[in-house]
Amino acid sequence: MSKSKVQSVEPNIADLANGWMKEYNLDYKLEQESLNSEIDKALEEYFSKNGGEGGNRPDAKLLLRDEKSLTYFPILIEYKGYKDKLVKVDSDGKVANKTDKNDPDFKTINSYAVNGAVHYANAVLHYTSYTEIIAIGMTGYKSSSGELKYEIGVYYVSKQNFGIGQRVDTYTDFSFLKPDNFSDFIEKIHSLQLSQEEIERLREKREAEITASLVKLNNDIYHNEKGLSESDRVYLVAASIIATLGVPGKVSALEKSDLKSKTEDGERDGDIILRKIKAFLKEKDLPNEKREMIIRTYQNVLTTDNINSVENGESQLKRLFSKIVDDLGIYYKIGLTTDFTGKLFTEMYSWLGFTQDKLNDVVLTPSYVATLLAKLARVHKGSYVWDFATGSAGLLVAAMNEMLNDAKETIKSPDELARTSAEIKAEHLLGLEILPSVYMLAILNMILMGDGSSQILNRDSLKDFDGNYVIKDKMVGFPADALVLNPPYSVEGNGMVFVDKALSMMSKGYAAIIIQNSAGSGQAVEYNKNILKHNTLLASIRMPIDLFIGRSSVQTNIYVFRVGEKHQKDDIVKFIDFSNDGYSRANRKKAKNNLKDTDHAKERYQELVDLVRFGRSKLQYFTDKEYYEGTIDPENGADWNQSAPIDKTPTFDDFKKTISDYLAWEVSTLLKNQQSEDERLGK
Repeated sequence: MSKSKVQSVEPNIADLANGWMKEYNLDYKLEQESLNSEIDKALEEYFSKNGGEGGNRPDAKLLLRDEKSLTYFPILIEYKGYKDKLVKVDSDGKVANKTDKNDPDFKTINSYAVNGAVHYANAVLHYTSYTEIIAIGMTGYKSSSGELKYEIGVYYVSKQNFGIGQRVDTYTDFSFLKPDNFSDFIEKIHSLQLSQEEIERLREKREAEITASLVKLNNDIYHNEKGLSESDRVYLVAASIIATLGVPGKVSALEKSDLKSKTEDGERDGDIILRKIKAFLKEKDLPNEKREMIIRTYQNVLTTDNINSVENGESQLKRLFSKIVDDLGIYYKIGLTTDFTGKLFTEMYSWLGFTQDKLNDVVLTPSYVATLLAKLARVHKGSYVWDFATGSAGLLVAAMNEMLNDAKETIKSPDELARTSAEIKAEHLLGLEILPSVYMLAILNMILMGDGSSQILNRDSLKDFDGNYVIKDKMVGFPADALVLNPPYSVEGNGMVFVDKALSMMSKGYAAIIIQNSAGSGQAVEYNKNILKHNTLLASIRMPIDLFIGRSSVQTNIYVFRVGEKHQKDDIVKFIDFSNDGYSRANRKKAKNNLKDTDHAKERYQELVDLVRFGRSKLQYFTDKEYYEGTIDPENGADWNQSAPIDKTPTFDDFKKTISDYLAWEVSTLLKNQQSEDERLGK
């Protein structure tokens, strides 16, 4: 019997489930009833299950408090009335609310109980301060004997699982929601763990979604919002994001409804956003000079008359703010440990109006390469990491994540872990960026990724930096023992001047830089010779030519150094051809994902790290043709890009192949000549 002829038993399912909650004395609300203004507003703001604007109405909802943590958890429930309509999952077993193109799958969301509930949960995650939500789906059917059969799906949706939802357990009723059982249930959901592989897959999916959302926002603002300079657009996006972050218990997050589009001085939308930014920054441990600079920059943009002028009851600023929150809010609110503003910045290139030379100078390092550099520089929880050409701070974000991961793995005391993590963010990272608009993005990135923003400096690292920084109101020397760097290539020595300056201010540790490879073959001879007087070149790695596809086409190398030890002529250097890193890249503007792992990319990147550290014994995916150990002349400075020597001595097999090829050619020639002779004689 087709589904269209089967009578839905949704009313029976709802009656049964609501009856349980009534029995448990739970204060649940039905579809049209209000739960609280914050959640109601979120459900109204979020796009509906059918793809329209707003109007999300779970069949039942409630707000329960865990008596142990005193934390409130929204519970969102969706009922269906057909067999096999509980949940639809993807190939990874995760709730499948996205199409292959990373667009919302409205048909699935609307058809399956759990998928609908998870959709509602993401609305709450996007537009409220709640970071943990329980999504429940329930469906059923009547057997041939008329008995009601049902099944229940319970999923945990949170910042920690990127809003994707994790299945909790199998349940036959809602008694886990009873006051006596709820704290134990919360303990259970907090014990759920995602494997590192699952985290990486989810992160990749979210990053693909971020890219699509950023493209949409970019196009929208570019085509529909006039009168804004390139830098204005960047600052407005950054200001809007900061205003919506909030500080728990101290600064409430700005909401769209807080902007009234008034014309009264001091009450305009720009004034309101600026006040929120000031309150946010006041709670952050930023030096006063930096805080005042950020406020001054945003004030110049947010308080202009044109952006605050009201047309049809709405200012341009409110319209822009709403677009930013709607398109991006879910991604920065769920706490992605990714170079969020690196992606943001990539989409904003066209906004900033760089010349082509400047564009090449500000090309950002892909996040997976940034992580590689951090690993090659042997970053750990006790490292002090700096970057002399910070860009959007992607390299420092990668280093910070490596440090925090090491802390989590090695520190078993929660109190000590919290102290160490806070210290890493506040004291162990330092970045310098000269371009003001890029500097603002670096500040935003570090705030979003963990609030390690206090030591991002808007200075010329070659002229205005002496190695000192302010820590706990004191000026001290930064004890750098790890350098990660992607310098501008148009300056002296293809950028090696930055490397020379940074390494000269270090006494120990490791450095990993990615740079145009001509710097190692003649364009930076004097800098290279000077560097080797105090540092040892450990490895020279040839990177894929299309690494920066769409932004730059230069051949790059990664150079890895041990700091503080003069390079000796007999020191072994590991030369690695990493041209095949396992990724396939494309430059299709409309593509959802231009980077695909087609040949064990993750394994190859790990092998590269192991080869640099441990040597030939770690060869697995690479061969001796791609890995070569040799020496350089410290007084040369142009011999850093070597490759495995090719043995041109002919072997017996080469001789046999040559003879075989010759005989085959001679036989072929004889046959052709015979055929021609036959044709001439008319045979």
